[in-house]
Amino acid sequence: MSQRQLLLFATLLVALLPTAASAEPLTAGIAVVDVTPPVPYRMSGYFRERLSTGILDPLYAKAIVFQQGDTVAALVFVDMVGISHDVSSRARERAAQQTGIPVAHIAIAATHSHTGPLYFGALRAHFHKKTVEEQGRDIYETVDYPTQLVEKLVAAIKQAQAALQPVDLAAGYAQEKRISFNRRFHMKNGPVRFNPGYKNPNIIRAAGPIDPEVGLISLAKPGDKKPFAAVVSFALHLDTIGGTKYSGDYPKHLQDKLQAEYGEDFLSLFGTGTCGDINHVDVTAPKRRKAPEIGGLLAESVSQGLKSLTPIKAPALAVRQTLYHAPLQKYTAEQTQASAQAMDGVADRKVPFLKRVETYKIAALALRGGDTIPLEIQAFRLSKDVAIVTLPGEVFVEFGMAIKHASPFKTTLVIELTNDAPGYIPTQKAFAEGSYETVNSRVQTGSGEKMVDAAIGLLRELGGE
Repeated sequence: MSQRQLLLFATLLVALLPTAASAEPLTAGIAVVDVTPPVPYRMSGYFRERLSTGILDPLYAKAIVFQQGDTVAALVFVDMVGISHDVSSRARERAAQQTGIPVAHIAIAATHSHTGPLYFGALRAHFHKKTVEEQGRDIYETVDYPTQLVEKLVAAIKQAQAALQPVDLAAGYAQEKRISFNRRFHMKNGPVRFNPGYKNPNIIRAAGPIDPEVGLISLAKPGDKKPFAAVVSFALHLDTIGGTKYSGDYPKHLQDKLQAEYGEDFLSLFGTGTCGDINHVDVTAPKRRKAPEIGGLLAESVSQGLKSLTPIKAPALAVRQTLYHAPLQKYTAEQTQASAQAMDGVADRKVPFLKRVETYKIAALALRGGDTIPLEIQAFRLSKDVAIVTLPGEVFVEFGMAIKHASPFKTTLVIELTNDAPGYIPTQKAFAEGSYETVNSRVQTGSGEKMVDAAIGLLRELGGE
């Protein structure tokens, strides 16, 4: 063999050798902590004050920690409508101090359940202020729930880290086309409208797609055929229950169905896909599916998908994170003052709905303050073929699909409402079309596209492009 051939062979051999991190075995640990608030407590999800009257099913924080060599990462999925920046920041910093996991390697994602607590935001501030004025104190906030939530999120991460064990990972997609629908429609008699009603004769067509891919990452003990846990991501709003009792919504029923098949200790860690414009309302059907049926149908698809995942043979854990400072929408001091005065009518059905939405949005902008908002994007690489992207806010479905399409990884889970809840993040097309989500959005048009570019950049960096 010539010297040149030896050099080429050595170069190729080095290229094929795993990095120091990927040569180490991968371990993972999971944990579940009950985060159910007291009863009564304000509930989230709507524009009226709604007090909890009981517990349909407990709310949980489900954590998973991965470790390979010196690289450690944690993801937490919590049954909330959103995770406030205050709570996520405090929880991540405290968890980092107590576990050694870097803050940038920790993601806390809300599932977007509309039957969880209202513990932050403009509506909570308004109702809290009114109750204090009328009662002398807030009789519905008898505990410091945000601080309790921080403590429980930290506990979930610590318990998951303590449960680290060798695992076999597998990943891929299932398909589910029966339960999700784009809720925005082009209309004959006006602009785009969201949720226009059953068989509305003015409907022309849906204004956007759905994402039928169910992202899956399974965990099994070495040599076991059946997994003991799975990360599941699907783009469908969690607003399928209503009422005044706490519930984790359809992911709870997904968990129950999977436990019936895989064992009572099986854990489904559900991360909501980009579903800012996706819900369960089929405008061609007279009745809406309920949470048990939705969770059951999704479980059928997940179970089928789990049986055909691709094993992860060479794990290579790594994390990247970046911030995009999105410009916020602007309102005058007069408009902000008028909005504050109009908050008493935010639940008044006599006031046009989109006017109430705008009133709330302006109050939310005033509460947040500043000219920009940091949109934090994280990318977690599990192998050369598998990655997870986390995004803040309620993100339009096209953005998640664009990230997956451009990703150098065969399987990419995209999870929204992570680390912050800055409202809707619509596409430029949707901003031009208008309707509820764009009126409710806090960021300026084009912000979502910049966030997507940042996410793709992280994936390409991790993928070696």
